[in-house]
Amino acid sequence: MSSYTIDDLRKDVAEGRIDTVLACQVDMQGRLMGKRFQAEYFVENAWKETHSCNYLIATDMEMETVSGYKATSWEKGYGDYTMKPDLATLRRIPWLEGTALVLCDVLDHHTHEEVAHSPRAILKKQVKRLEDMGMKAYMASELEFFLFDQSYEAAQASGYRNLKLASAYNEDYHIFQTTKEEEVMRAIRTGLQGAGIPVENSKGEASAGQEEINVRYADALAMADRHAIIKNGCKEIAWSKGKAITFLAKWNYNAAGSSSHIHQSLWSLEEKPLFFDHTGKYGMSPLMHNYVAGLLAHASEITYFLAPYINSYKRFMAGTFAPTKAIWSKDNRTAGYRLCGEETKGIRIECRVGGSDLNPYLAFAALLAAGIDGIENKLELEAPFVGDAYGGKGVREIPRTLRAAATEMTESAILRKAFGDDVIDHYTRAAEWEQEEYDRRITDWEVARGFERA
Repeated sequence: MSSYTIDDLRKDVAEGRIDTVLACQVDMQGRLMGKRFQAEYFVENAWKETHSCNYLIATDMEMETVSGYKATSWEKGYGDYTMKPDLATLRRIPWLEGTALVLCDVLDHHTHEEVAHSPRAILKKQVKRLEDMGMKAYMASELEFFLFDQSYEAAQASGYRNLKLASAYNEDYHIFQTTKEEEVMRAIRTGLQGAGIPVENSKGEASAGQEEINVRYADALAMADRHAIIKNGCKEIAWSKGKAITFLAKWNYNAAGSSSHIHQSLWSLEEKPLFFDHTGKYGMSPLMHNYVAGLLAHASEITYFLAPYINSYKRFMAGTFAPTKAIWSKDNRTAGYRLCGEETKGIRIECRVGGSDLNPYLAFAALLAAGIDGIENKLELEAPFVGDAYGGKGVREIPRTLRAAATEMTESAILRKAFGDDVIDHYTRAAEWEQEEYDRRITDWEVARGFERA
């Protein structure tokens, strides 16, 4: 939660420090969509609400108007949604001159109820379930990305071929190489810090040109908000310096994938760590056993929300620090779920399945839904895996294709209970469209390639 208030904004507007306010909602892909308000108008009127076209939560990555959605269509006329600013998210944006930003909840234009399939609403519903159980979730997502020594425009003009990475070699923890990239990475760290997102560190990652940014954990909704702003901020800052960044999960077959590891723990509303029990093995409480058992029991069902695109599944390769097995293990980076912080109040489970292309609201919500089911049904946790999980035989596999993961999600009873049928059907259609577009485009390529030769 930001400490910047609407009164602070009014003062900055009156004294000429802020002239623009970005009012943003989060789309299905986790991107910021919205309007740039003249600040004087925002503090007079738009801080209460504004409007957007309801197609914004029914498009693909290219902003196509996708057919087959129940919520909105050409037949229904693509009407309005109401965007209601959540003033707890209001903040200055230091890398944009004279600019503040606020995130908005998305409401039905007629009923003013939250739109159930909007990402923020999906996560808020799971947060409320936890609150009703006397608990809250703390989460942290680590974001990895690749940095290129050319602009987005130059990359596009080249057809995204022969791109020049910011480094020529693996820079994992490499201080000298990351010194060369400080013009961008320092601007990212200080910019996010100035935007009310407490930064812990940045570091080189396990491929040439690969970076990681880490920020302090927060409650689930605040962390998802931070994640969305971080991704947008990284891209804007890189663009401002003539560089480009990609959050593709697997931008190049020969490079490591980019992940978004998600650390999670449950606490009481009075801030007591509920995953910690000094008498338990590794310091794990019975509640933590149940929660992690839920993650594993429903691992295949929630994978779509951790890996939502065709490209996402190219990342799951043995020997690349991306997992292939949905098992848990103690401080083991080959496992899909890793126990961290054993024997301390900071004990937590790290989900290593998600890529940097995930939508944080959907990913966090799916993990919480699975964990809550484990708690409600007191699921028993299997023994931790020991050794190299890549070579593990007879253990639970992560779905290897979008089609398989989408089927698991569509048929999931616990996700339908947690999210609602309409929400699951909405995202099922999103997955179907992604697959249809891939199949269609590959068919076009095959025809052009083999029409006279086959």
